[in-house]
Amino acid sequence: MGNNSELIEALNQIVREKGIDADVIFEAIETSLITACKKNFGNNQNVKVKIDRETGDVQCFVQKEAVETVEDSLMEISLENAKEINPVYELGDIVDIIVTPKNFGRIAAQTAKQVVVQKFREAEREILYSEYITKEKDIVTGIIQRKEGKNIIIVLGKVDAMLSANEQIAGEEYRPSQRIKVYVVEVKQTSKGPLINVSRTHPELVKRLFEHEVPEIFEGIVEIKSISREAGSRSKIAVYSNNPDVDAVGACVGQNGYRVNIIVNELNGEKIDIINWSSDPREYIASALSPSKVLAVITDPATQSAKVIVPNHQLSLAIGKEGQNARLAAKLTGWKINIKSEASAKEPGFLTEEEYDMYFNGQYNLDDASYEQDYVQYYENDIEDNDYN
Repeated sequence: MGNNSELIEALNQIVREKGIDADVIFEAIETSLITACKKNFGNNQNVKVKIDRETGDVQCFVQKEAVETVEDSLMEISLENAKEINPVYELGDIVDIIVTPKNFGRIAAQTAKQVVVQKFREAEREILYSEYITKEKDIVTGIIQRKEGKNIIIVLGKVDAMLSANEQIAGEEYRPSQRIKVYVVEVKQTSKGPLINVSRTHPELVKRLFEHEVPEIFEGIVEIKSISREAGSRSKIAVYSNNPDVDAVGACVGQNGYRVNIIVNELNGEKIDIINWSSDPREYIASALSPSKVLAVITDPATQSAKVIVPNHQLSLAIGKEGQNARLAAKLTGWKINIKSEASAKEPGFLTEEEYDMYFNGQYNLDDASYEQDYVQYYENDIEDNDYN
């Protein structure tokens, strides 16, 4: 094919534009040309193609083994003939014989082009997949492009991601050209490139937002121990400080609520309760029920259940609107929680005789200081009108 500076120039342009390694392109072309050569010489011969990386010159070789006596002329060459090509050849060496393919023109070039295009696409898909698989289980910022049925298509750089209907926050508006943060649930490799599924409802979205906004979490000083979330409405997050001099809740809230408000705004006003995690399940459960004050917690580790007593006037607050506060507290702690007001706790059937005596002797009482520092976004409409007293 002779010198082909145009080929080299075109390849260099593709390398620059597509970001594909030059060797990947050359190897793809060599593979495609082998396919074209074999149409001339037959598939039962060993064919090798070499492209000069500098000049673009293409050489096609048939490879044969140097032998004393030739029995298969397609695969073997006599040592005498091999030495005529290059005196250094010895018995058993593989001899490269330069050949000029017949009709190595339009059909061969078209074949080469098709295979090369396919290799380009495969290489691009692999590059994109390698780039985005590292973002799995993390948050990314994208731009909303369009709706496809109930799904939202979001542009993430060079690829599109899909926000399916069940991963969307109810009532949240998704407008074209709007910038949005999403959690990457899964990245799959497909024949059409990476398939990226993202979420706005996943609890890990809240966790990652805090990791991005709170340096103490990123540095490992403060840990997020648990999250429970009802997307679009309220989240509870339990945090713990590994440094006694660092207030875990305060670090997450930030000065004048600056850090948590950034996250609340990103989630379009979703309320966030930040509470202190405790290894003592009684303290932990009491904190989880914030903003309600808790008088006593009686735990049963065997059934992972807890009986909680709150002031008469705070039962509605502890349970929350449509039971949300109690439900999120149960998800957060992993304990089944049964809440009663102080008045109802005195009625038969809630406490055993032993628990009743211990409660009224003050043995289940909680130290207010153990959970009074929790940060809770409190809204009047979180309290149901029902009278639980």
